[in-house]
Amino acid sequence: MSAKELRNRTAEDLSEELLKLRKEQFALRMQRATGQGVKPNEFGRVRKSIARVKTVMREKTTREKTLAVGAAGAAATSTRKLLGDKS
Repeated sequence: MSAKELRNRTAEDLSEELLKLRKEQFALRMQRATGQGVKPNEFGRVRKSIARVKTVMREKTTREKTLAVGAAGAAATSTRKLLGDKS
Protein backbone atom coordinates (compact mmCIF):
# COMPACT_ATOMS: atom_id res chain seq x y z
CA MET A 1 0.00 0.00 0.00
CA SER A 2 1.37 3.41 -0.93
CA ALA A 3 1.84 6.30 1.48
CA LYS A 4 -0.77 8.29 -0.43
CA GLU A 5 -3.38 5.60 0.26
CA LEU A 6 -2.32 5.36 3.90
CA ARG A 7 -2.72 9.11 4.46
CA ASN A 8 -6.43 8.79 3.66
CA ARG A 9 -6.98 6.24 6.42
CA THR A 10 -7.88 6.91 10.05
CA ALA A 11 -5.48 6.43 12.94
CA GLU A 12 -7.39 3.33 14.03
CA ASP A 13 -7.09 1.81 10.54
CA LEU A 14 -3.38 2.55 10.54
CA SER A 15 -2.96 0.82 13.90
CA GLU A 16 -4.78 -2.24 12.58
CA GLU A 17 -2.61 -2.25 9.45
CA LEU A 18 0.53 -2.02 11.58
CA LEU A 19 -0.61 -4.94 13.73
CA LYS A 20 -1.34 -7.01 10.61
CA LEU A 21 2.11 -6.28 9.19
CA ARG A 22 3.84 -7.13 12.48
CA LYS A 23 2.03 -10.47 12.55
CA GLU A 24 3.08 -11.11 8.96
CA GLN A 25 6.68 -10.27 9.86
CA PHE A 26 6.55 -12.69 12.78
CA ALA A 27 5.10 -15.43 10.57
CA LEU A 28 7.90 -14.91 8.05
CA ARG A 29 10.52 -15.23 10.79
CA MET A 30 8.89 -18.43 12.05
CA GLN A 31 8.79 -19.88 8.54
CA ARG A 32 12.49 -19.12 8.09
CA ALA A 33 13.34 -20.63 11.48
CA THR A 34 11.49 -23.87 10.72
CA GLY A 35 13.21 -24.23 7.37
CA GLN A 36 10.24 -23.51 5.14
CA GLY A 37 10.98 -21.81 1.87
CA VAL A 38 10.51 -18.08 2.26
CA LYS A 39 11.21 -15.56 -0.45
CA PRO A 40 13.97 -13.26 0.84
CA ASN A 41 12.36 -10.17 -0.68
CA GLU A 42 9.28 -10.63 1.53
CA PHE A 43 11.26 -9.59 4.61
CA GLY A 44 12.24 -6.29 3.03
CA ARG A 45 8.76 -5.67 1.65
CA VAL A 46 7.13 -6.14 5.06
CA ARG A 47 9.81 -4.09 6.85
CA LYS A 48 9.36 -1.19 4.43
CA SER A 49 5.57 -1.39 4.74
CA ILE A 50 5.87 -1.18 8.52
CA ALA A 51 8.11 1.86 8.19
CA ARG A 52 5.67 3.47 5.75
CA VAL A 53 2.72 2.99 8.14
CA LYS A 54 4.69 4.30 11.12
CA THR A 55 5.81 7.34 9.11
CA VAL A 56 2.23 8.24 8.17
CA MET A 57 1.11 7.74 11.78
CA ARG A 58 3.87 10.08 12.94
CA GLU A 59 2.92 12.66 10.31
CA LYS A 60 -0.65 12.65 11.57
CA THR A 61 0.33 13.13 15.22
CA THR A 62 2.80 15.88 14.34
CA ARG A 63 0.19 17.68 12.23
CA GLU A 64 -2.36 17.47 15.08
CA LYS A 65 0.14 18.90 17.57
CA THR A 66 1.09 21.69 15.17
CA LEU A 67 -2.55 22.60 14.63
CA ALA A 68 -3.21 22.57 18.38
CA VAL A 69 -0.21 24.80 19.10
CA GLY A 70 -1.14 27.11 16.25
CA ALA A 71 -4.69 27.46 17.54
CA ALA A 72 -3.45 28.16 21.07
CA GLY A 73 -1.04 30.78 19.74
CA ALA A 74 -3.77 32.45 17.70
CA ALA A 75 -6.06 32.52 20.74
CA ALA A 76 -3.33 34.09 22.87
CA THR A 77 -2.63 36.71 20.20
CA SER A 78 -6.29 37.67 19.90
CA THR A 79 -6.60 37.85 23.70
CA ARG A 80 -3.61 40.20 23.86
CA LYS A 81 -5.20 42.39 21.18
CA LEU A 82 -8.45 42.54 23.15
CA LEU A 83 -6.59 43.54 26.29
CA GLY A 84 -4.57 46.15 24.45
CA ASP A 85 -1.19 44.56 25.11
CA LYS A 86 1.44 46.06 22.82
CA SER A 87 3.97 43.18 23.02
